[in-house]
Amino acid sequence: MITEHPMNALERRAVSALALLYSFRMLGLFMVLPLLALYATDLEGATPALIGLALGIYGLSQALLQIPLGWLSDRVGRKPVIVGGLLLFALGSLVAGLADSVQGVIAGRALQGAGAIAGTVMALVADLTRDEQRTKAMAIVGASIGLAFTLALILGPLVAAWGGLSAVFLLTVALALLGIVIVLGLIPGPGAAAAAREEPVSGSLRRSLGEPELLRLNAGVFVLHFVLTASFLVIPGLLESGLGLPRERHWEAYLAAVLLSLLGVVVLMRRAERGGRPRQAFATGIGLLLLALGLLAELPRPLAICAGLWLFFVGFNYLEATLPSLVSKAVFAGGRGTAMGIYSTCQFLGAFAGGAVGGLIVQRYGGSVLLLTCLGLVVAWLLLALPRLASVADAAAGGELSRP
Repeated sequence: MITEHPMNALERRAVSALALLYSFRMLGLFMVLPLLALYATDLEGATPALIGLALGIYGLSQALLQIPLGWLSDRVGRKPVIVGGLLLFALGSLVAGLADSVQGVIAGRALQGAGAIAGTVMALVADLTRDEQRTKAMAIVGASIGLAFTLALILGPLVAAWGGLSAVFLLTVALALLGIVIVLGLIPGPGAAAAAREEPVSGSLRRSLGEPELLRLNAGVFVLHFVLTASFLVIPGLLESGLGLPRERHWEAYLAAVLLSLLGVVVLMRRAERGGRPRQAFATGIGLLLLALGLLAELPRPLAICAGLWLFFVGFNYLEATLPSLVSKAVFAGGRGTAMGIYSTCQFLGAFAGGAVGGLIVQRYGGSVLLLTCLGLVVAWLLLALPRLASVADAAAGGELSRP
């Protein structure tokens, strides 16, 4: 993160606060990932398809409202939209926490998703940073998502072992309220944002939807979050049946896999930044997802499960941290807010599809078929990304195109 022109004090304060806000919010969403497939079976009316819908439904409401709320934030300001979104998120968490049926959890999760502020937060990051610092700022926020994901996999099972699924949702309420405190107390005011805001350009929505590089990145984040959500309909069961771990000890497996995955992520980042091979590092991250899914689907034995879990977290954490900065670099001048709104929409549509479609596949065909479906999607992503990956990834690193 050290560059010739470091962030100024305002940028450091803004990016740190926004990364903390984003991580708190994503922590609340991610904590249920390793839990719903196990604990929701105790709820009235639970079926694999409805559990999958409960896992992914927040993504649908997120996707539907990202662009409208981003548009609203351009008119009334970023902070009011973010605070309103956090209040909706807290209300949805409360509804889900008090529910005694799977339908109640679905309603709460849909309401959680209605607080669709991801695009607005990323637009505020862009508002409060200079052009030369923006990619770095996006990377920091992207890394905070990976950190939240890591912590959620450990904290969620621990909280659920103590107080059940409702305790996890109630903790999410507290995290949302802490997020409001961060917005009102730590993030610079709208005056600073207005001074730095990039002027929008006409036709930015049409141009963002037609830009080939952005289309590939948007397709990539859709696949990544489809795979993430769908996989956690299967992984908790593999830990129980394949490793013999009771649900209250799943955090041990996640902790070991995640901590070891940091080594792999560091290697990929060094290869991308210092080795000057961002294209190869990005393709390697996708390849690791492929290998992980193959191991989990075809070799559900203890060693293969452990290796697959580790490879999965290396690939996911690296790609999740890298994609936002690639988008911010690939977008045309004046279209960043629109592009980030579309990116967030694709991200959450992937989460919804992974839960809803994944639940149906598990109910009809079983978990192995779902993992193989995810594997096929990742293969399609790799084939889609490779033709133009060089120009996007190398531009994001600020270097010349590497040779094939």
